[in-house]
Amino acid sequence: MTREISGIKIPDSKIAREAAELVRRHESELLFNHSVRVYVFGAMKGVREGLKFDSELLYVASLFHDIGLVDAFYTDTKRFEVDGADAAREFLRSHGLPEPKADLVWEAIALHTTPGVPEYMRPEIALTKAGVVMDVLGIGYDAYTPEQRDQTIAAFPRGNFKNDFVQDQLRSALKKPQTTFGTVNFEYIEHFGHSICRPNVCTRIQKSPWAT
Repeated sequence: MTREISGIKIPDSKIAREAAELVRRHESELLFNHSVRVYVFGAMKGVREGLKFDSELLYVASLFHDIGLVDAFYTDTKRFEVDGADAAREFLRSHGLPEPKADLVWEAIALHTTPGVPEYMRPEIALTKAGVVMDVLGIGYDAYTPEQRDQTIAAFPRGNFKNDFVQDQLRSALKKPQTTFGTVNFEYIEHFGHSICRPNVCTRIQKSPWAT
């Protein structure tokens, strides 16, 4: 695997290598490549903005951020982000990392689809989110040089990302739609016209057991 892209080094510690091996074993090539690109784009932004961040923790968060989409880490009742966050925290605990570091990675993964919050949190959390929205939505695209973008894609190709990634998300959302309400994940269901009743918060307030 490419170890450096446009000045960004891919972490090569024992934990980093074993995390990559685990994720690669369970994810498709498309999801694995996406996860590494998330790290690269997040780290590039961190360097560009002069942020102090733990590259190893950012890498693990990026690698695991979508692993909740695959069957091996699926649960019936949790959002896919939480499934991934739980898997990463368990992995880091098994490698003896202190709880605060494992919790930091958990937060970065659990919040990576939440709008308007992660960018104000610790750098590893903010940069995980930044890498995700850059690679998925192109947010911040012009802040990266053409060379940075091209070298990242050459090392970790996108394939048919726009279409296949949406289908991965849709499959996950349809398996447990109750976990998508109130999140952007419901939009995958809504976009493809699946007839699932979406709870309305105003109705839920009115039907609460409170008298007023």
